[in-house]
Amino acid sequence: MTTNYTIRQETPADYAEVSNLVRESFWNVYAPGCTEHYVIEHLRKSAGFIKELAFVMEKDGRIIGQNIFFKAEITAADGSKLPVLTMGPICIANDLKRQGYGKILLDYSFEKAKELGYSAAFFEGNIDFYGKCGCEYASKYGIRYHLIPEGTDPAEQCFFLCKVLNGGIPENFKGVYAPPKEYFVAQENPEDFEAYDSKFPKKEKLKLPGQLV
Repeated sequence: MTTNYTIRQETPADYAEVSNLVRESFWNVYAPGCTEHYVIEHLRKSAGFIKELAFVMEKDGRIIGQNIFFKAEITAADGSKLPVLTMGPICIANDLKRQGYGKILLDYSFEKAKELGYSAAFFEGNIDFYGKCGCEYASKYGIRYHLIPEGTDPAEQCFFLCKVLNGGIPENFKGVYAPPKEYFVAQENPEDFEAYDSKFPKKEKLKLPGQLV
């Protein structure tokens, strides 16, 4: 039952618990093992980190959820930049998933981002969940994910979503979105990632149906 919870800004004292929560939540979901806990460590150290938009959800004395936003850009054909947000990782503790906590945390996070004046947030996700919070396909606004060639059927980037906040995307603006480089840090530094992950409890990496990699 989604009651008796609080949502607040994340502090450095939360980092270890949040990293473990993220690791547990994403383990074997999109690939054998996961890298999201390593990614979030690097994102917090980046110039685009927005501490006011890093949240934890607590219930019964423990952190059960987290969400985090970062500064990003949309690049137009003429080279001009449109500042936006990117989001994630976002997660809820495994034992409390599919109970409504994720939507509550997401709605709260978007409202806070809107209050701070940000125009829109772009991220990768499943429209079946994020659509419940007013998210839409980014292609609707003429924004293309950087790995998708120009002219590709919009259905090919159905994973690429956005949430309009204040003003959204200027009319007739078209551009390309690329995630912050920190999202790829585990692939670029595999040995460093393995050393980092070895500090956590050992877990078995499994190849499961539905994984992306």
